[in-house]
Amino acid sequence: MTLRVVTLPLVAILATALWPAARGDDPPNLTATGHRIGGQPGALPYAASEVDALRAAVDALGASYAPRTRHRDESGHARFTNRLVLEDSPYLLQHAHNPVDWYPWGDAAFELAERLGRPVFLSVGYSTCHWCHVMEEESFEDLEIARFLNENFVAIKVDRERRPDVDAVYMEAVRLMTRNGGWPMTVILRADRRPVFGGTYFPPRDGPRGPGLLGILQQLVKVFREEPERVEERATIIADALRRQATSTAGRTVPGVDAVVSHVDRLRASFDPANAGFDSAPKFPQPCRLDLLLRYQRRAGDLRVQSMVARTLAAMANGGIHDHVGSGFHRYSTDAQWLVPHFEKMLYDNAQLAVTYTDAYRVEPHDGAKRIATSILEFVLRDLTSPEGGFYSATDADSIGPSGEREEGYYYTWTPEEVRAVLTGRELDAFLSHHPLTESGNFEGRNILHVTRSRTESARAIGEARPEFELLLDRAYTKLRARRAERPRPLLDDKIITGWNGLTITALARA
Repeated sequence: MTLRVVTLPLVAILATALWPAARGDDPPNLTATGHRIGGQPGALPYAASEVDALRAAVDALGASYAPRTRHRDESGHARFTNRLVLEDSPYLLQHAHNPVDWYPWGDAAFELAERLGRPVFLSVGYSTCHWCHVMEEESFEDLEIARFLNENFVAIKVDRERRPDVDAVYMEAVRLMTRNGGWPMTVILRADRRPVFGGTYFPPRDGPRGPGLLGILQQLVKVFREEPERVEERATIIADALRRQATSTAGRTVPGVDAVVSHVDRLRASFDPANAGFDSAPKFPQPCRLDLLLRYQRRAGDLRVQSMVARTLAAMANGGIHDHVGSGFHRYSTDAQWLVPHFEKMLYDNAQLAVTYTDAYRVEPHDGAKRIATSILEFVLRDLTSPEGGFYSATDADSIGPSGEREEGYYYTWTPEEVRAVLTGRELDAFLSHHPLTESGNFEGRNILHVTRSRTESARAIGEARPEFELLLDRAYTKLRARRAERPRPLLDDKIITGWNGLTITALARA
């Protein structure tokens, strides 16, 4: 995700809401387990039937239910509960106790926006997205921002993995407006669903990170209120551009060899000779690019292309983007060196990478490629497989740290002391020879595991033969994985998505 902030020209920040304040803060409606239904600041009160449905949904979660919000009373009960508690999407349920009066995507939200004469605030993300969590904590849990949204917009939350159709349309709109995209995606719509403004992550308020969400919303309210013709003009321009884009991208001919060669040449030009991979930070694994290069190399015998692929696969396998203890790959690297990832793990990334490493092994048999392909599939079968045999979608970037708060990457990182508490003797020697650790760490005072030399070199450094070193290292990983399992685990997104399962079945069949 690219942190791109977009500003609206020609409008000044307005500090107060411009639509009449909505009713809110009615006497509390409590569930049998003590959680409050509704209660969002500035929100319209819920109908009695809605209260009953929300109360039943929360009570069905049981007395041990712990709401995911900082807005809890002294007994740990939620101060706010919105309509998203009725959904079954893990991502929407994460937002069920925000002070924002969220609606799921559907006609009801747009009909309300039309009736009230309000714009729609659309927020799209997914359950394991780190920056989605950041924006939730900074903005959607903020009472002032929540009140402004509730009094001036109809707010809609969308899980991009449940509604890829909605995500695709508005992501294209955001790219047209900003030449960028990513999640969380933030879009302002008219009640007729046409977009007028878009971006990705925004900080809560103006500051060194750029214009803040609250100020942008205040500007937009002013424009909608005072310049409706301008809003209509912008909505028309964007809608027309989307229609043209949809028409122009419809394929009428099959690309020939020249198109393939041209694309390979572009990849050559964007290759990072120092760190491997393509372009600069952030770096995504992009297995489709690597698959294209592998197939091109087979036909053309281009040794430079083969080297680009081999170096990229090795750099990813050695970097922090690779989970050396638990296997599998994280979503992407925030730096050019493949060291510091965003720690979510996606099923579709790992399925495609398993195929890429398998195909690389077929082109040039090498223990490293075979080992990585095998370990990816072991991770999927161990950690992402449902009892019924389907494959879950993802694991989160964040987990609960010692402070009791969510921390990005804590589950996957180590201190030297933690490692020494698990490993001793030659297992410890082998591990530290292959994975350099420091007391200060390389991420928030902790260490993201990475590799700086080959296994042969690491074995030689401690005077072990390569086969014995491999056994020592494997035993070390097994023990560390068992110790890590004692930590609070990152959230598991247990959606089973047909397309992603198809990718995984393909990977298993190819391996």
